[in-house]
Amino acid sequence: QVHLVESGGGSVQAGGSLRLSCAAPGSIFSINRMGWYRQAPGKQRELVARISSSESTNYADSVKGRFTISRGNAKNTVYLQMNSLKSEDTAVYYCNLWWPGQDYWGQGTQVTVSS
Repeated sequence: QVHLVESGGGSVQAGGSLRLSCAAPGSIFSINRMGWYRQAPGKQRELVARISSSESTNYADSVKGRFTISRGNAKNTVYLQMNSLKSEDTAVYYCNLWWPGQDYWGQGTQVTVSS
């Protein structure tokens, strides 16, 4: 079992920035993918951004050019730099760690953007 530790959520005004962090303590499978998903009230959970162990990235169209996902040097930490935040970015953000046969989720961290 992998316990993902998330941090960095909070409240910010539109146009502001936040940085989310997620760490997977301990050993993880070398071939993996880490990412962030979000769920707004009344909506389904959706992909925000993800990064593979080979550093390839995917972004939702709605965040391209504003959000940047990256890994820490230890490769078991992922960051999401969120700039130019909009009210529609308000949601609970969940960290995800995937490798073949395993899929782990964090508890979620609230991001609230006020206009």
